[in-house]
Order: sequence, then structure tokens, then C-alpha cells
Amino acid sequence: MKSTLVSLLVAAALVYAGLCLYLYLMQRSLMYFPTPPARNVPAERLSINSGDATVVVWRLHGEKRNAILYFGGNAEDVALNVPEFSDWFSQFAVYLVNYRGYGGSSGSPAESALYRDAEAVFEFASAHHTGIAVIGRSLGSGVATHLASVRTVERLVLVSPAASFTALAHELYPFFPTSWLLKDRYDSLSRAGGIAAPVLVLIAEHDRIVRPGHSLKLASAIDQSLVRTHTIANADHNSIGASEEYGPALRAFLTAALPQ
Repeated sequence: MKSTLVSLLVAAALVYAGLCLYLYLMQRSLMYFPTPPARNVPAERLSINSGDATVVVWRLHGEKRNAILYFGGNAEDVALNVPEFSDWFSQFAVYLVNYRGYGGSSGSPAESALYRDAEAVFEFASAHHTGIAVIGRSLGSGVATHLASVRTVERLVLVSPAASFTALAHELYPFFPTSWLLKDRYDSLSRAGGIAAPVLVLIAEHDRIVRPGHSLKLASAIDQSLVRTHTIANADHNSIGASEEYGPALRAFLTAALPQ
């Protein structure tokens, strides 16, 4: 009886260890969902060098004085934003960034690499425009928060942002030591104090992927004289961008930022 119990415990431990190993090895395939290259996009295609990778960016209104950089979600084809962003931000140049492995960009996505790429896009845009504002949605909020903490941006919009991916992973996989296993943590909470620009945090009322509490925790860590939050009613994580409030909220906040 005792030996049978020991055998069961050993087997359970081996299964658990195997699952932990699986999560560790496969975590990036569970986090990133690269999109294929988009075709017939009504925007200027740029290829920006970022060390060991080339980042494909769709640019709108490239002649404008000021620019907006957009970093999307983990399964988002940023080219799909072209019609709306072209209309909402006609007075700005808009850079829609394809992460490594996404939309024709070379390389494979990883946290530190996406940060380097964001900085490379920022430097390119800074050489062509006077002021830079940044939008980050979901995964992109981690990239945007990093960029705003290490570069001077005029304004920052965070859409459905997480305080950290470690907290999200713990919520999704509560029985696993995610704080030990996670490679890409996107710890925006630790960078919040380095943000010196006005910030708008947009929250979907019914978000079940990044629950509102995660976004509010991040917002509370930013200088309260700089940040404001806006909850979009009846929206969830994936539908927030389709809300009638979404575009006007972005436009009102960002057009107040940069001199024309």
C-alpha cells in the first residue's frame, strides 16, 4: 500500500514537472500569434533596421509634422487599422508597427527584442517628425510603457494594459510556478514611475483577458497628475476597438498633445 502511494506520488510529480517543462519551452508560442504579411495595404511600407532584424512598418501621412506610433495586440494584424487610423489621425503621421515575426518583419518575437525594435522605430520617426505620441494595445501596452519610460514622448495611450504578464500568467495558470517559468514578463508596473508624459488608460468594461483591475493597478502607479482612465461600457478585450467611443477618445486625447 505504501509503495503504491509512493509510486502514485512520484508519477504525479513527474507529470507536473513535465507540464512545467512544456509551459517553459512552449510559452512564446502560447503568448505570440504572428500574422502573415498583409497585401494591398493602402499605406507606405517601411523597412526599419533593428540590429539583427528588419521591422516592417505601415506609415500613413508621412509628411506630417508630428507622429503616432502604434503597437498592437499579440494576434493583431496592424494593417487592419489603416482605414480608421487614416481617418482619425489625418493630421499626424501614423506608424503601425509589425512585431518581429509579424506582417513580414524578420526574426522571432521576444520581450527584449520587441523593446529594441520599438526604440529603433522611435529613432527613425524622431528623425522625420517633431513630436511623437505612442499607443499600445494589450501586449503593445507593455512595449509602449517601456518606450515611454526610456524616451521622451508627448503622450501615451494604453489600451487594455496589464500591470505585468507575470500576474496574468498566475491568473491563467494558478497551479504552476509562473513567476519562475515566465521568460517575457512585460513588467509595466516597475516602469510606471519613469513615465513623464500625460497618459490615457482605456479599459473595456467586460474584459476577461486583462481584467480591469490589472489596468487600474498600473494606472495607480503612474504619477496621478499625468494619468486618467476611461472605461468603455459594454466592451470586452477584443471588441473595444470597435466601440463608437474608442476612436473619438483616442483622437481627443492625442490631438490635444501636439502643436499643429
